[in-house]
Amino acid sequence: MAETGPAPEDLTARARIRDAALEMFAERGTKGATFRGIAEAAGVSVGLVQHHFGSKQELREACDAYALDTIHRLSAEKIDGIGDPGFLAKAMRIDLPVRRYLARALVDGSPAAARVFDDLVDTTENYFASDLPSGVNAPTTDDVHAYSAALVAMSIGMEVLHEHLSRVLGVDTFTPEGSLRLRRALFDVFDDRLLSPELAARARAAMREYESAELGRTPPRRRRRSHRGRPMREGRDD
Repeated sequence: MAETGPAPEDLTARARIRDAALEMFAERGTKGATFRGIAEAAGVSVGLVQHHFGSKQELREACDAYALDTIHRLSAEKIDGIGDPGFLAKAMRIDLPVRRYLARALVDGSPAAARVFDDLVDTTENYFASDLPSGVNAPTTDDVHAYSAALVAMSIGMEVLHEHLSRVLGVDTFTPEGSLRLRRALFDVFDDRLLSPELAARARAAMREYESAELGRTPPRRRRRSHRGRPMREGRDD
């Protein structure tokens, strides 16, 4: 697969250090990664690593910022580039190292990982609150915050469980081949409607009844989609 973007030797020293740190943090975790190992991987001196990043914490924060910026940038370009093989090649090259990094960060359970997860939830929620591009439907939910959190957890959960996914699929999901297979499956999941409207309505009715009877709360009412794809308030769905 042809790759786009600068070759490693064309990157600035700071960018090479950051990319090497992404790999080291993903492979060894924050505690296991060292300035010396990162310097060797980046092809620079330890002194240069210390010059650009005074501490491991500062380097970790730079990696967090880069990972989030990459996710935001690719998400913004995704709809326009979704049918472009060239965009897919670029996304694979840039996205896979970031996914490896985020998976390890979340497993380590650091405060930085918590900030990353919270930021992704906020970004997803704000995205749904904005003017959505053509081809993207607004979610039919009265709890967009929980909806966004569940969506992020489903996505990030696949990164955290990549070893198990790779085992059952017989291919490393952090490689272009494995990632592509998983992406196809995800598109199928989002494209399918696994529950009939009748079964979904019965399930929601049961949850409303439980919430009212057992928790003493009035549950929110379900919304249906308008002809423009925007949600509309619906009186009943059972």
